[in-house]
Amino acid sequence: MKCPYCHTDNDRVIDSRSHQDGFAIRRRRQCVGCKRRYTTFERAEESTIKVVKKDGVREPFDREKIKRGLEKACWKRSVREEQISAVVSAVENTLYDTLETEVESHLVGEMVMDHLRQLDQVAYVRFASVYRQFECVRDFVDELQPMLDENHPPPR
Repeated sequence: MKCPYCHTDNDRVIDSRSHQDGFAIRRRRQCVGCKRRYTTFERAEESTIKVVKKDGVREPFDREKIKRGLEKACWKRSVREEQISAVVSAVENTLYDTLETEVESHLVGEMVMDHLRQLDQVAYVRFASVYRQFECVRDFVDELQPMLDENHPPPR
């Protein structure tokens, strides 16, 4: 590891810890040359998962793309950054646990929606409206009806 300050290729690790998402290791390092300290994050290189889009195009799985979508859906909602990161990590863990090298994009979207539905229902509907490409008000009603039925069962 080269020191970001003096570019010497000689340092020592002062402290190592697991990062909050469980996939990375945070290391506190000190340069032997200039004695300055800096932090690095190391992530194990995993086999890449390809996401197969509707049109058949395959692209590498990108956790940041999911995070951006969740941030847009949760905009001005009482959803914390840690909760969004937890959803992204849960989806990523599930994908890597399946040991598949390719996954269809609609499955990734459904996983995100399952987690988001439990987290914030308004954010869920926002995400669903973009993900499922709602075109009219009826699409919103159709998406909301199962949630309304769960929360207020019909009288006996």
